[in-house]
Amino acid sequence: MFELDMRSRKPIYEQLVEKMKELIMSEMLRPDEQVPSVRSLATELTINPNTIQKAYRELENQGFIYSIKGKGSFVNPNHKIKDTEKIKTVKEELEKLILEALYLGIPADELIRLIHELDGAKGGGEKND
Repeated sequence: MFELDMRSRKPIYEQLVEKMKELIMSEMLRPDEQVPSVRSLATELTINPNTIQKAYRELENQGFIYSIKGKGSFVNPNHKIKDTEKIKTVKEELEKLILEALYLGIPADELIRLIHELDGAKGGGEKND
């Protein structure tokens, strides 16, 4: 289910957060579906349970999961409500990165091609344009 790069400079909990968000957004983990328990995931990945707990806390803060005491953590069916804030942030970050890429001499058509490749690989978003 999860592949973590132990040699990466990115902290393990951040890798877990990204992977869980990817699974939720791609709907491999469905709304109200229980996510693996901290203990079982720590055993499966052979990492400290505190690391899993930190990742779950971050996912809960971002609205991707919710917890029920004594039952576990579940995928939040309302995570798309908070997506508008996240979309705004991502667009701002993308704008900065695109301007930097253009400044460094990467042609616009190459950036557009990259976007199309990524869109095809990930399945893309909604077509509301």
